Amino acid sequence: MNPFISTITLMTLILSTTTVMISSHWLFAWIGFEMNMMAMIPIMMKNPNPRATEASTKYFLTQTTASMLLMMAIIINSMYSGQWTIMKLFNPTASTLMATAMAIKLGLAPFHFWVPEVAQGIPLTSGLILLTWQKIAPLSILYQISPSINLHLMLTMSMLSILIGGWGGLNQTQLRKIMAYSSIAHMGWMTTILLYNPSLTLLNLLIYITMTFTMFMLLIQNSTTTTLLLSQTWNKAPISTTFTALTLLSMGGLPPLSGFMPKWMIIQELTKNNALIMPTFMAITALLNLYFYMRLTYSTALTLFPSTNNMKMKWQFQPTKRMTLLPTAIVMSTMLLPLTPMISTLL
Repeated sequence: MNPFISTITLMTLILSTTTVMISSHWLFAWIGFEMNMMAMIPIMMKNPNPRATEASTKYFLTQTTASMLLMMAIIINSMYSGQWTIMKLFNPTASTLMATAMAIKLGLAPFHFWVPEVAQGIPLTSGLILLTWQKIAPLSILYQISPSINLHLMLTMSMLSILIGGWGGLNQTQLRKIMAYSSIAHMGWMTTILLYNPSLTLLNLLIYITMTFTMFMLLIQNSTTTTLLLSQTWNKAPISTTFTALTLLSMGGLPPLSGFMPKWMIIQELTKNNALIMPTFMAITALLNLYFYMRLTYSTALTLFPSTNNMKMKWQFQPTKRMTLLPTAIVMSTMLLPLTPMISTLL
């Protein structure tokens, strides 16, 4: 892509998300979503090929459907409230439609079908933006309207997302699809706690973005897209392979890594609200995610060639991809658990 066009597209993407986050008028928020979608499609089509075209078309159709539902919810709300200010929704129909529209944009079950297909058809860098930055705007709207969202609707979608996010990734060998199903499961955790303690949703989002960013950076550095290629990185880059395994375990929520912190705090908060069956179900279904993370960890760190002679080694070229933020991201993805008391005090 032309550097000038690339810069304009990225600036539009950042500006549109910021517009959604800071606007107090529903029309500006809707325009921000539209700008966001139009800026994302060229990023997905960075390498023009049939797979990228198909992925971009699927993304466009789902996002326009969500935008249509969002506008319908805004108009219904304005009919009953007489104003367009972003605040508590007065009509249950508008609230349900808006929650559904945001669920489609986030990829929550049962509207999750587009996420793995789109993530698989685009480059790793575009997949990184899709699974991290693109979650901020819909979650900011859900955060603002959380007092008026139907509890049963949101919890049903969240529980389905956690279950499908774990179940769908079990038989996958494509790393982008695995990261997509991981994203669906993490979105389920975030939206479950949204109605009880929205601050924990923000904490979970920040840690999820950090871990996903780290994972994608490691995959980009080694040009890895499948489990088979991942199992061959040990002879090429043993240190980054070790950090890949640690990041995967952190995403699974194993203590003493950073990914355990949001899960622990969410389960604790739900228990405080006398919800016992729900966190039990969430913890059990999180084991499905942990299984496919452990499988990736096994293929990454525990499979070695019988010998490491020159025929088995990959050619040792000088690395051409400079990952400036990678060391910081790795530290944040794995070592934040001791800061839990401080973070819980801030929340």
